[in-house]
Amino acid sequence: MTTTEEFMSALQNAESSKDPSGLVALHAGDVTLSNLTSKTWKGTEGAQEFWERYLGDFETIHSEFTHHHESGGQGVMEWNAKGKLKNGDDIEYRGVSIIEIKDGKVGAFRTYYDSAAFVNPAQD
Repeated sequence: MTTTEEFMSALQNAESSKDPSGLVALHAGDVTLSNLTSKTWKGTEGAQEFWERYLGDFETIHSEFTHHHESGGQGVMEWNAKGKLKNGDDIEYRGVSIIEIKDGKVGAFRTYYDSAAFVNPAQD
């Protein structure tokens, strides 16, 4: 199993259990994490905060990976996520996440996604 595949599995486990510890364990001690905000989280404490915040945004969430590839120390994952926000609204959005791999650990994580879904949740 590649580091990218381990990451995808650990993320899905964190989403279903609401416990990011297995996911955080895949991160290097000097990891950096970023999303569409201007903030960058650093180190394993930053990774813990990043993933707790992510999970805390949702009542339920599940990511389905549609494509992934790992080569040359980088992993790329394309995904769709579906769930419920804390306020009960349904949400469905998609994006791409990139990891830089350092000695079998996640040395950097960057994610890019459809942030409009959070402003105007999908309506039936």
